[in-house]
Amino acid sequence: MKQLLALILVLICFSCGSKRKIITKKDRNEETEVPVKSDAPDRTIEDVKSDRPVITSTESYIETFKDIAISEMELYSIPASITLAQGILESGSGKGRLAVKANNHFGIKCHDWTGARIYHDDDRSQECFRKYNNPSQSFRDHSEFLAKRKRYSKLFNLSMKDYKGWARELRRAGYATDKRYPQKLISLIERYDLDKYDRKSAGISAAAKREHIVMAGDTLYSISKRYGVSVEQIKSLNKLSGNDIDIGQVLIISSAE
Repeated sequence: MKQLLALILVLICFSCGSKRKIITKKDRNEETEVPVKSDAPDRTIEDVKSDRPVITSTESYIETFKDIAISEMELYSIPASITLAQGILESGSGKGRLAVKANNHFGIKCHDWTGARIYHDDDRSQECFRKYNNPSQSFRDHSEFLAKRKRYSKLFNLSMKDYKGWARELRRAGYATDKRYPQKLISLIERYDLDKYDRKSAGISAAAKREHIVMAGDTLYSISKRYGVSVEQIKSLNKLSGNDIDIGQVLIISSAE
């Protein structure tokens, strides 16, 4: 009888010990399933994006192309404010399909164009638009498009400070079919203070000559003759080992004073 009782007690103790082990094992399993918490708040996709510099696409567009617009103003007497406002409006601040796929920042259609082209839905389906190798070519073609066509000749009778007059005459001359085109340009100019680049006209020449954007047909020799510097000086300032240059490349012409 005593042996039977002893056996029962042993079994009870063994059973209790087994249960404690199972609970302990379960506790460990539960601990491994608990996610590690951080003091930092949960981050969403929007939070990650906000780590980038906060700048609007339009401001970035202006910063990128303002010097080209000023340079074109010096050469063709077209207000930089008008050029920038048209570029912003026509290209969607550089994000529109024509700008992305064809470097066309001004919505200029093919007309008598013999170069590369792209087809895009505009007033009509699949209209033909000009395609450029880089944005600087688009800005130059925009200047020549206005300067060489008779229907835009009245623009050049206006003061370069009269951006409102330029905006209205562009619409009258047929640049755009949108009746609110002048108001849209004027609104952009005033919202982003673009006319300040028109006021820089008198003092921009020296600064503009410190850099040159390589265009089709440019050579180091032709650039050196244009700015009155030597080829070797340009090569030295830009750390060029040879005479090869690329369209769209920005060359330093002379050191800042």
